[in-house]
Amino acid sequence: MKFIHIADVHLGAQPEAGTAYSRQRPRELWDTFARVISLCEQEQTDLLLIAGDLFHRQPLMKELKEVNYLFSRLSHTQVVLIAGNHDYIRRDSFYRNFVWAENVHPLFGEEPEMVLLPEFQTAVYGFSYYSREIREARYDAVRAERAARYEILLAHGGDETHIPIQREALRHSGFDYVALGHIHKSGNLVEKKAAYAGSLEPTDRNDTGRHGFVRGELSEEGTQYRFVPFASREYIHQVVKVAPDMTGWGLKEKLQDIMTEFGRQNIYKFILQGFRDEELRFEPEHLDSFGNIIEIIDETRPAYDFDKLLELNRDNLLGRYIEAFDGCEEGSVEYQALYEGVQALLGN
Repeated sequence: MKFIHIADVHLGAQPEAGTAYSRQRPRELWDTFARVISLCEQEQTDLLLIAGDLFHRQPLMKELKEVNYLFSRLSHTQVVLIAGNHDYIRRDSFYRNFVWAENVHPLFGEEPEMVLLPEFQTAVYGFSYYSREIREARYDAVRAERAARYEILLAHGGDETHIPIQREALRHSGFDYVALGHIHKSGNLVEKKAAYAGSLEPTDRNDTGRHGFVRGELSEEGTQYRFVPFASREYIHQVVKVAPDMTGWGLKEKLQDIMTEFGRQNIYKFILQGFRDEELRFEPEHLDSFGNIIEIIDETRPAYDFDKLLELNRDNLLGRYIEAFDGCEEGSVEYQALYEGVQALLGN
């Protein structure tokens, strides 16, 4: 039985994206989701698992119709989904009464339930959120009932306020695979047993790293799966070392080179570190050549010419302060005190 496991699609979100992509980025969440559906059809995937937060908030009726249309185009794939903490089942949620295509099986109950898919010898278990937070470790007591040859648990959580998850409980739960959602970074929770797919597309500037889905197979040989990068863009945080001889234009070219190397389609946060010319001030707007820099943090410090400062300030407090540290070695505690004192006296 072959499956694709996605989670945290967050349709309807407004991701941080910089000036170049901010308008189109919400649409890209839908486009990537649609590409997954097309891939399921192309590969004739047996099962599409959606481990919560398909939507970023309560879905609109028109949005459910769009999603359902995509599902209905699948000629072979069965779809099983749960609601997470973002798209939880509210009293007025359109989830409650929506009529899905025949191949779609929502596990929207507040208590654990199961759908049996005889054609794939598979049973899928899960339950949905009915509030934004669930602090109880509710998956600890969920066990496979051996209702089918292959048994899968759909789960959403993993922190203190969203269903704490114990690795050992999942390890001994009896499921062949646990498809996890809520944590936006992909990774194994239990080796060859339970994995987070991570968010399909990054939606927050701190969602760094690769994003995509999990492709897997259940067979007599056991459970096999791997992460597949699939996002159209990634957030990249990059530390950039600055030297005293670097100009504003030189830094701009360096940032351009980094973005060309890692991909101009990605969205960047740069942290500038090191020593700059004491008269130089970097202008973030000037440095954003391609419109895909979301943030520049300037942690650089001015590179003072202490000899020059002493010559110009021998008769005042600044000069006397510098003179008091005469002969200290760069990198020493005394040099650090000299630097910070001069910085304070200059008001930088």
